[in-house]
Amino acid sequence: MADYFSDLLSSYRARGALIDANLLLVYFIGSYDPTQITRFKRTKAYSEDDFFILAALVEFFSKIVTTPNVLTEVNSLSNQLPESVRPSYYTEFANRVDTLEEHFVESRQVSRSSHFTKFGLTDSGIIELVRNKYLIITDDLRLAYYCQNIGVDVINFNHIRAMNWNP
Repeated sequence: MADYFSDLLSSYRARGALIDANLLLVYFIGSYDPTQITRFKRTKAYSEDDFFILAALVEFFSKIVTTPNVLTEVNSLSNQLPESVRPSYYTEFANRVDTLEEHFVESRQVSRSSHFTKFGLTDSGIIELVRNKYLIITDDLRLAYYCQNIGVDVINFNHIRAMNWNP
Protein backbone atom coordinates (compact mmCIF):
# COMPACT_ATOMS: atom_id res chain seq x y z
CA MET A 1 0.00 0.00 0.00
CA ALA A 2 2.88 2.38 0.72
CA ASP A 3 4.02 1.93 -2.89
CA TYR A 4 0.56 2.90 -4.14
CA PHE A 5 0.60 6.16 -2.15
CA SER A 6 4.19 6.92 -3.09
CA ASP A 7 3.35 6.39 -6.76
CA LEU A 8 0.25 8.57 -6.47
CA LEU A 9 2.19 11.35 -4.76
CA SER A 10 4.94 11.16 -7.37
CA SER A 11 2.50 11.19 -10.28
CA TYR A 12 1.03 14.49 -9.05
CA ARG A 13 4.26 16.11 -7.94
CA ALA A 14 4.53 18.30 -11.04
CA ARG A 15 0.77 18.88 -11.42
CA GLY A 16 0.01 19.82 -7.82
CA ALA A 17 -2.35 19.03 -4.99
CA LEU A 18 -5.23 20.53 -3.08
CA ILE A 19 -5.11 20.33 0.71
CA ASP A 20 -8.54 20.22 2.34
CA ALA A 21 -9.59 22.95 4.80
CA ASN A 22 -8.88 21.19 8.13
CA LEU A 23 -5.38 20.23 7.06
CA LEU A 24 -4.72 23.62 5.51
CA LEU A 25 -5.70 25.15 8.85
CA VAL A 26 -3.12 22.94 10.58
CA TYR A 27 -0.52 24.06 8.05
CA PHE A 28 -1.37 27.76 8.55
CA ILE A 29 -1.42 27.50 12.35
CA GLY A 30 1.83 25.52 12.34
CA SER A 31 3.47 28.02 10.01
CA TYR A 32 2.60 30.71 12.50
CA ASP A 33 3.61 28.74 15.61
CA PRO A 34 3.74 24.92 15.68
CA THR A 35 3.12 24.89 19.44
CA GLN A 36 -0.32 26.46 18.83
CA ILE A 37 -1.52 23.33 17.05
CA THR A 38 -2.20 21.33 20.21
CA ARG A 39 -3.48 24.41 22.07
CA PHE A 40 -6.02 25.63 19.53
CA LYS A 41 -9.39 23.88 19.83
CA ARG A 42 -9.77 23.51 16.05
CA THR A 43 -6.39 21.79 15.60
CA LYS A 44 -5.73 20.03 18.90
CA ALA A 45 -6.52 16.64 17.32
CA TYR A 46 -3.31 17.11 15.33
CA SER A 47 0.33 17.21 16.37
CA GLU A 48 3.38 19.24 15.51
CA ASP A 49 4.56 16.16 13.58
CA ASP A 50 1.42 16.43 11.44
CA PHE A 51 2.35 20.01 10.65
CA PHE A 52 5.86 18.97 9.61
CA ILE A 53 4.40 16.30 7.31
CA LEU A 54 2.07 18.90 5.79
CA ALA A 55 4.96 21.34 5.36
CA ALA A 56 6.94 18.61 3.58
CA LEU A 57 3.95 17.93 1.32
CA VAL A 58 3.65 21.61 0.46
CA GLU A 59 7.33 21.64 -0.48
CA PHE A 60 7.04 18.34 -2.37
CA PHE A 61 4.44 19.51 -4.88
CA SER A 62 5.18 22.07 -7.58
CA LYS A 63 2.05 23.89 -6.50
CA ILE A 64 -0.71 23.77 -3.95
CA VAL A 65 -4.07 24.78 -5.33
CA THR A 66 -7.08 25.95 -3.40
CA THR A 67 -10.49 27.54 -3.80
CA PRO A 68 -11.99 30.67 -2.27
CA ASN A 69 -14.39 28.39 -0.36
CA VAL A 70 -11.54 26.42 1.26
CA LEU A 71 -9.76 29.63 2.24
CA THR A 72 -13.00 31.05 3.65
CA GLU A 73 -13.39 27.96 5.84
CA VAL A 74 -9.80 28.24 7.04
CA ASN A 75 -10.32 31.93 7.76
CA SER A 76 -13.56 31.30 9.68
CA LEU A 77 -11.92 28.63 11.82
CA SER A 78 -8.90 30.89 12.36
CA ASN A 79 -11.18 33.59 13.75
CA GLN A 80 -11.56 31.39 16.83
CA LEU A 81 -7.92 31.97 17.77
CA PRO A 82 -7.37 34.17 20.82
CA GLU A 83 -7.69 37.83 19.91
CA SER A 84 -4.17 38.50 21.17
CA VAL A 85 -2.56 36.32 18.46
CA ARG A 86 -4.86 37.11 15.54
CA PRO A 87 -3.00 40.15 14.14
CA SER A 88 0.36 38.37 13.89
CA TYR A 89 -1.33 35.12 12.82
CA TYR A 90 -3.16 36.87 9.98
CA THR A 91 0.12 38.33 8.77
CA GLU A 92 1.41 34.76 8.43
CA PHE A 93 -1.94 33.71 6.94
CA ALA A 94 -1.50 36.32 4.20
CA ASN A 95 2.05 35.08 3.53
CA ARG A 96 0.77 31.50 3.15
CA VAL A 97 -2.10 32.53 0.87
CA ASP A 98 0.48 34.18 -1.38
CA THR A 99 2.08 30.77 -1.98
CA LEU A 100 -1.15 29.09 -3.11
CA GLU A 101 -2.66 28.95 -6.57
CA GLU A 102 -6.31 29.89 -6.12
CA HIS A 103 -8.94 28.65 -8.57
CA PHE A 104 -12.52 29.78 -8.73
CA VAL A 105 -15.36 27.42 -9.61
CA GLU A 106 -18.71 29.18 -9.85
CA SER A 107 -21.12 28.29 -7.06
CA ARG A 108 -23.94 27.87 -9.58
CA GLN A 109 -21.88 25.23 -11.40
CA VAL A 110 -20.95 23.49 -8.14
CA SER A 111 -24.52 23.51 -6.86
CA ARG A 112 -25.64 21.63 -10.00
CA SER A 113 -23.16 18.81 -9.44
CA SER A 114 -24.41 15.38 -8.40
CA HIS A 115 -22.40 15.50 -5.17
CA PHE A 116 -23.63 18.91 -4.00
CA THR A 117 -26.49 17.52 -1.90
CA LYS A 118 -24.05 15.16 -0.15
CA PHE A 119 -21.18 17.55 0.48
CA GLY A 120 -22.26 21.14 0.07
CA LEU A 121 -20.36 23.95 -1.59
CA THR A 122 -16.76 23.63 -0.39
CA ASP A 123 -16.18 19.91 -0.89
CA SER A 124 -18.22 19.81 -4.11
CA GLY A 125 -16.13 22.70 -5.41
CA ILE A 126 -12.99 20.75 -4.58
CA ILE A 127 -14.24 17.73 -6.52
CA GLU A 128 -15.18 19.88 -9.52
CA LEU A 129 -11.80 21.63 -9.55
CA VAL A 130 -9.45 18.69 -9.14
CA ARG A 131 -10.93 16.03 -11.40
CA ASN A 132 -8.09 14.81 -13.67
CA LYS A 133 -5.90 17.76 -12.67
CA TYR A 134 -4.79 17.67 -9.04
CA LEU A 135 -4.52 15.31 -6.10
CA ILE A 136 -6.75 15.86 -3.07
CA ILE A 137 -5.18 15.49 0.36
CA THR A 138 -7.80 15.24 3.08
CA ASP A 139 -8.50 13.59 6.40
CA ASP A 140 -12.24 13.58 5.71
CA LEU A 141 -12.92 9.87 5.38
CA ARG A 142 -16.34 10.35 3.79
CA LEU A 143 -14.93 12.69 1.13
CA ALA A 144 -11.96 10.40 0.49
CA TYR A 145 -14.13 7.32 -0.06
CA TYR A 146 -16.53 9.21 -2.29
CA CYS A 147 -13.70 10.55 -4.44
CA GLN A 148 -12.17 7.09 -4.78
CA ASN A 149 -15.53 5.70 -5.85
CA ILE A 150 -15.98 8.30 -8.61
CA GLY A 151 -12.40 8.06 -9.86
CA VAL A 152 -10.98 11.26 -8.35
CA ASP A 153 -7.46 10.77 -7.00
CA VAL A 154 -7.28 11.37 -3.27
CA ILE A 155 -5.04 10.46 -0.38
CA ASN A 156 -6.31 10.26 3.16
CA PHE A 157 -3.81 12.13 5.33
CA ASN A 158 -4.12 9.41 7.97
CA HIS A 159 -2.47 7.00 5.52
CA ILE A 160 0.42 9.42 5.02
CA ARG A 161 0.74 9.64 8.81
CA ALA A 162 0.79 5.85 9.13
CA MET A 163 3.46 5.56 6.44
CA ASN A 164 5.61 8.06 8.32
CA TRP A 165 6.03 9.67 4.91
CA ASN A 166 9.08 11.71 4.12
CA PRO A 167 9.97 12.88 0.61
